[in-house]
Amino acid sequence: MADIKEDCGAPNSESQQKHNPKPKRLASLDVFRGLTVALMILVDDAGGDWPVIGHAPWNGCNLADFVMPFFLFIVGMAVALALKRIQGRAEAIRKIIFRTIKLLFWGLLLQGGYSHAPDKLTYGVDMKMIRWCGILQRIALAYLVVALVEIMTRCSVPKDLSLAGKLSVFKLYIWHWIFAACVLSVYLAVLYGIYVPDWHFRVQNTDSPDFGKVLTVACSVRGKLDPPCNAVGYIDRKVLGINHMYPHPAWKRSKACTMSSPHEGPFRSDAPSWCWAPFEPEGILSSISAILSTIIGLHFGHVLVHIKEHRSRLQHWTVPGLGLVVIGIALHFTDAIPLNKQLYTLSYVCVTSGAAALVFSALYIMVDIWNIRYLFLPLEWIGMNAMLVYVMAAEGIFAGFINGWYYEDPHNTLVGWIQKHIFINVWHSRRVGTLLYVIFAEILFWGVVAGLLHRFSIYWKL
Repeated sequence: MADIKEDCGAPNSESQQKHNPKPKRLASLDVFRGLTVALMILVDDAGGDWPVIGHAPWNGCNLADFVMPFFLFIVGMAVALALKRIQGRAEAIRKIIFRTIKLLFWGLLLQGGYSHAPDKLTYGVDMKMIRWCGILQRIALAYLVVALVEIMTRCSVPKDLSLAGKLSVFKLYIWHWIFAACVLSVYLAVLYGIYVPDWHFRVQNTDSPDFGKVLTVACSVRGKLDPPCNAVGYIDRKVLGINHMYPHPAWKRSKACTMSSPHEGPFRSDAPSWCWAPFEPEGILSSISAILSTIIGLHFGHVLVHIKEHRSRLQHWTVPGLGLVVIGIALHFTDAIPLNKQLYTLSYVCVTSGAAALVFSALYIMVDIWNIRYLFLPLEWIGMNAMLVYVMAAEGIFAGFINGWYYEDPHNTLVGWIQKHIFINVWHSRRVGTLLYVIFAEILFWGVVAGLLHRFSIYWKL
């Protein structure tokens, strides 16, 4: 009987479970997830030739900078939809922890340095240099925290939506927003309040004339948001260790570092020392701020659960979405808080979460209301097998496998031949050829593969 009380009246009998059929998948959410995976493939593999779609070197927001917040927003929506079907709190917590562990495992395996695919036919990582943070690790943290908040506050949510009146969904989940306010307060307090002293690092890049030397970065400041002296990097250097951070940060393409900015290129002769330093874009403090993107996505999932009318759902989505975009842009252009993905600033949270809200609303209209989902089938199939496509395509595991079957020289591979002779040479342009290769030979190809797997009900689930 204690379990019944703890789970706040959640259905628990076998007869009740039999009358709860397996819910139908939300097609627009699958499409949105597939679109986000496709964007990741696009910006990772074509961003080097098209800097406008790659990550902004520091302040600003390019196409690539929307990918991570979109993933976190989708995770939040999925939490709201998935956890409402789990009957007991203990069972829910067990599943949450198990899924978090799996995400952390795959994150370390794929982005910790163990896998060298697709460019090198080797594997393995020096534990002194392993990268602890990454995309899946950040998703794991946000998922763990937000899912636990959802489960632990379940008892405080009234069953009757009408009890909340106006702004009903906000009021129903007031504890979620109180938690979000606490997260934001901690993040801002640390970001602007912590003192960042001078720091040192040893240059690990063999292309640097200072390779092996210990360089000093002068800071001794508080509340700065520039590349070398921000609190985000300081905490990561202290907690993770500088050798365990990402060695190729986007700031290496900044004007301060290279004349080729926003492209990659040789460093300027007067480039500051921090240009050679590592920086963790999925670090500790920025990942705390990233939890906010997932909480906003959780709210959108709650709207979907509690409100059944299309028109009302869209009102609850588009109005906050537009509001977030306006607030974020205002913070950026008034120089109050810059848009910055590396620091995961408040303005960045607002703009990207608002954009996610508007993109999802548009997809919901086209796919679930107008029922023109056939136009988005490849994206829907990718979204239903997102983990598989992420590992095989975005992380280059499949391309690395194909590259293992080379002819005479390890650089003479089928992947390279297709890219060069079918795309680049035909269009007489590396930039255009690379872009078309990524769209057709990677994104569309994996859309078809995911469709075939869907046909046989084969999915990779965590």
